[in-house]
Amino acid sequence: MGDKAHTHPGAAGRATAADHPASVRNVVLVGHSGSGKTTLVEALALTAGAVNRAGRVEDGGCVSDYDDMEHRQQRSVQLSLVPVEWDGIKINLLDTPGYADFVGELRAGLRAADAALFVVSASDGVDGSTRMVWEECAAVGMPRAIVITHLEAARADFEEMTRICAEAFGGDDPDAVLPLYLPLHGPPAPDGHAPVTGLVGLLSRKLFDYASGERVASEPGEAELPQLDEARSMLIEGIISESEDETLMERYLGGEQVDVKTLIEDLERAVARGVFFPVLAAAPAADGARQGLGTVELLELITRGFPTPLERAAPRVTTPEGAGRELRMCDPEESLVAEVVKTSSDPYVGRISMVRVFSGTLRADQTVHVSGHGMTDRGHEDHDVDERIGALSTPFGKQQRPVSHVIAGDLACVAKLTRAETGDTLSAKEDPLLMAPWEMPDPLLPLAIEAHSKPDEDKLSQGLARLVAEDPTMRLEHNQDTHQVVLWCLGEAHADVALERLRSRYGVQVDVVPHRVSLRETFGGRAAGRGRHVKQSGGHGQYAICEIEVEPLPGGSGIEFVDKVVGGAVPRQFIPSVEKGVRTQAAKGVAAGHPLIDVRVTLLDGKAHSVDSSDAAFQTAGALALREAAAEARIHLLEPVAEVSVLVGDDYVGAVMSDLSGRRGKVLGTEQTSGGRTLIRAEVPEIEIGRYAVDLRALSHGTARLDRRYARHEPMPAQVADRLREEVRVAS
Repeated sequence: MGDKAHTHPGAAGRATAADHPASVRNVVLVGHSGSGKTTLVEALALTAGAVNRAGRVEDGGCVSDYDDMEHRQQRSVQLSLVPVEWDGIKINLLDTPGYADFVGELRAGLRAADAALFVVSASDGVDGSTRMVWEECAAVGMPRAIVITHLEAARADFEEMTRICAEAFGGDDPDAVLPLYLPLHGPPAPDGHAPVTGLVGLLSRKLFDYASGERVASEPGEAELPQLDEARSMLIEGIISESEDETLMERYLGGEQVDVKTLIEDLERAVARGVFFPVLAAAPAADGARQGLGTVELLELITRGFPTPLERAAPRVTTPEGAGRELRMCDPEESLVAEVVKTSSDPYVGRISMVRVFSGTLRADQTVHVSGHGMTDRGHEDHDVDERIGALSTPFGKQQRPVSHVIAGDLACVAKLTRAETGDTLSAKEDPLLMAPWEMPDPLLPLAIEAHSKPDEDKLSQGLARLVAEDPTMRLEHNQDTHQVVLWCLGEAHADVALERLRSRYGVQVDVVPHRVSLRETFGGRAAGRGRHVKQSGGHGQYAICEIEVEPLPGGSGIEFVDKVVGGAVPRQFIPSVEKGVRTQAAKGVAAGHPLIDVRVTLLDGKAHSVDSSDAAFQTAGALALREAAAEARIHLLEPVAEVSVLVGDDYVGAVMSDLSGRRGKVLGTEQTSGGRTLIRAEVPEIEIGRYAVDLRALSHGTARLDRRYARHEPMPAQVADRLREEVRVAS
């Protein structure tokens, strides 16, 4: 694999719709921010003849990271699809952001792909978040390969980085992570660093020199042979150990020479099965050059070693009602099943949906059924509607190139699906089906916003709805207690992008305001109150008097109303009026404007007038009585407490537990899990963990996983409540 001695001429023309699933490869590029994924995609596109110079199409735009926002952010913030062709194979390269805030785009890329290229910088190494993604891929058996970049950096060492990758990714079998090529170094520079100018193929024993900007094959010299033979032996043993031919190792150890063709075939099968993970090197082409170092080898690995969509396990498919359904997946003649993996907006075209077709064939002008279920907790309504497919196209930078159809296994874009959201299923109108949405991380950073002006207020609701429809890792909340509009995001960069998209795409300017948690009030002890509402101002008067007693109840009791009136002091028809007045006032609060909960209100006595008493009068009297009781009582502020679960590496357990304690948290327990991780369970006041998702990422170097859910309200410490009241007083 990748050991052809000739230079490939590249692919003329542009990627179009594939004609058979076997001629498609869907590959997602994974790696931390700055590892070189986007640069690698552009280098592969250049080598494949899809662009005229590094990263540029004819109109001068970038093939990846083409969005203006990405230029301003100076990093990838969204999933990009770059289709190229090599050896008659259509390769859909899915470039994902490496920053943790945009992990939703990464998950979408993993869903759409059948194999993954892990891009590792020789100058930065393997970070914890990349290891976690590797484990996710391993859990589903996704084939993977490793590409080492930035070999031009000072002190970059391919051999050392290969060892680090084997240690990080190999698990119990580090011999499953081995290089297919060794770097060839040119003359040392003045700083002593020898640049990588070519590669030596371990299986073919061929030298591939890229110094001229073109891949030139030759025979290695005597100086390279000892190192080559040692690495070659290790690679052959690694391939044979993963071979499906159980007799091959015995024959090899018995001295039999295994021919290169057999080794390459076994290597390709082992890579496609996800049991062997080759390591390669790559670098962008120099100015004026047509091929970057290692790009031909990578394209050959993708086309010959990575699986076709036919080899992917079928996702679970049901009817919208939940009944199971069996399909011959990836059959262009089967019933249509496609999934929206990304939604974006174009100022000229409108909404664009990137879809992966898993079964059947998607055609332009076809009417399809759109199903969206299972995302109601993110502010998405379940929906089942029929929509007509508009134009189909394959993206290339800012361009959309029309295609007539998209077969099973391929990816393309659909214009103007008005109801389809990310994660929705497209299926045949006469045979509606549903794929379960993929797992997404919970957004745990709140961003409270207000419209900047009246015109912005008119557009805010629609802008937010479109924003959330595009990004399933974002949750929209209209908090009924605090009356705030809250966007829940994955981090600060995610929040910045959301605000920028509101402004630039939807023309909505918003102001960020402090996020308020939903506090409650309760009585600290028993208290009595008298509500007197008596007015005589000519005409029909108002007359209502009631006496109540209030006492605290255990947490979770709510508001309990008890009638103990005797002798008809309050007529029976007005007792519900008193209760309504009490409950209305309780909802407004009695001290700091927070809802009152967990009390029993007992109506003891009162007075009425045969003419002037009314429902409205007794409602007012009930509210006045509750306020008077509160004025005489000790009112406690109750704060929401969250149940928090943190899965973190053992090295960070002490720091995380100490941090939780500093947030008034109560650690409930710890549990050892696999992979050298510990699950920490704790209860923490929500007012202390507004930014915890961001702080935990810094504390754990991006390796922790956080879950939280509301547990209950409980009394706030007096000193914290006093400080909060003072902050409110100063702000007002």
